Amino acid sequence: MAVPKILLYYSFKPVPDTDAVKLWQRDLCEGLGLRGRIIISKHGINGTVGGDINAVKTYLKKTKEYFGKMDAKWSDGTGFDSEGFSLDFPKLSVKARDELVAFGAPDEVQVGSHGVIGGGKHLKPAQVHELVAERGEEVVFFDGRNKFEAEIGRFKNAVVPDVETTHDFVNELESGKYDHLKDKPIVTYCTGGIRCEVLSSLMINRGFSEVYQIDGGIVRYGETFGDEGLWEGSLYVFDGRKTIDFSEGAKKIAKCAVCGTSTSWMNNCLDASCRAQLPSCEGCADAVWCEAHSATADPRSAGTSKTNDQLSKATSNA
Repeated sequence: MAVPKILLYYSFKPVPDTDAVKLWQRDLCEGLGLRGRIIISKHGINGTVGGDINAVKTYLKKTKEYFGKMDAKWSDGTGFDSEGFSLDFPKLSVKARDELVAFGAPDEVQVGSHGVIGGGKHLKPAQVHELVAERGEEVVFFDGRNKFEAEIGRFKNAVVPDVETTHDFVNELESGKYDHLKDKPIVTYCTGGIRCEVLSSLMINRGFSEVYQIDGGIVRYGETFGDEGLWEGSLYVFDGRKTIDFSEGAKKIAKCAVCGTSTSWMNNCLDASCRAQLPSCEGCADAVWCEAHSATADPRSAGTSKTNDQLSKATSNA
C-alpha cells in the first residue's frame, strides 16, 4: 500500500554545471513519479518533493550520491490523485537559478565543501533553550521568512521584519531599523533552515556580531518540542497543506481578516491578479480580499453578504 510522504531538503555545495543537474533531477523525479519544486544554483540544491515513501527514499538516496550530506526532513503527505501523484503539489518544477533563495545577493554568498562560508552558528533545538536560559531576555529571535508567514506562527516576542519577499531583506537590514540589535545574541529562524543559512551570513557581513541559526529550522524545533517550547502557533508551508501544527493543542494566534475569529489558516486574496495571503477562518474563505482590492470586491462573487466597507475595515485591521 502506497504511503504519501513529503521530503523537505537542501544542500550547499558548489555545482559547476547547473543545467546538467537540472536535467538529471527532472529525469529522476519523473522516473519515480514524484512532484514538487526543486531549485539548483551554483550554490547547491533546495527542494521539496512528494510521493510514495519508497520512491521518495530512492530519490533522497540518489540525490545524496551527488551532493553528499543533506539536511532532510520528512512529513506526512495528504494522499494521491487518481494517477498516483501527490495531492500536495500540482506539478513537478525543476529550475536552475542564480540563488537557492532569492535574496538578490548571489555574489555575496560564498559556498565551500562544508556549506555556506561565514554563516551563523548552528544551534540544535535544545541548545536554543540553553542559550535563552543563559542569556535571558537579551536573546533576540529574528524571523527569516516573509512577513505574512509569521501571522499564524512565530517564536515568542520575535522580531518580524517588514518584508514581502526575501528580496526585501537586504534593504531591510541596511535600513538602520535593527542597528540596536547588532551587539545582541540573535537567533535567526525559518521553515527548514535554508533561508537562515544565507540570512545569517548577510547579517554578519553587515555588522551583527553574534548570529545563530536553528539547525533544521522551525520544522526540527517543532519535532523536538512540539508546542511545549518557545514556538507559538502554526507553521506556514508552501504546498497543498498550507499549514502544519506540531500538536493538537497548537495556539491559533492569527485573527481572520474578515470576521476576527482566531485562526491558523491562510488564504489568497480573491482578486485573481493578487498574490497577497491573509489569515481567514474556514467560514470566510470565500470572502478574503486584501486592502488594495477590497474597495472593488463584489460581495456576490465572493458568496457573502458582507459589504465592501465591512471587508475593507476587516482587512485593514488585520
